[in-house]
Amino acid sequence: MRPCKKTIVLGAVAFPSRYSFKAVHALVDKGHEVIPLGIRDGAIADISIVKERPKLKGVDTVTIYLNQNNQIGWYQYLLALKPKRVIFNPGAENRELVGILKEKNIQTIEDCTLVMLAVGRY
Repeated sequence: MRPCKKTIVLGAVAFPSRYSFKAVHALVDKGHEVIPLGIRDGAIADISIVKERPKLKGVDTVTIYLNQNNQIGWYQYLLALKPKRVIFNPGAENRELVGILKEKNIQTIEDCTLVMLAVGRY
């Protein structure tokens, strides 16, 4: 079994039709520690959506489900987390943030978290 990766799902919403919701479930099903961050109350896979910006250590991955404009207010927080990598899901691509992250030696990936999990590339 692959090691558990502490993962933040940025842009989490408690709507079953949304990809962030599906990603939280898929990550939990694969045994990863998941912190869903969003702006609305709710829960996914029995995990409450976190609306503040907690100080966290040991974050492996941040997977983003916000469009470029909605990411701007998160830049400093993402840098402070010092994740090993950031995944930009379809619709979340952001050249500016990719450049900032690469300057800090944080790996960036443009891919779909759900696909990565399904084919064993996560």
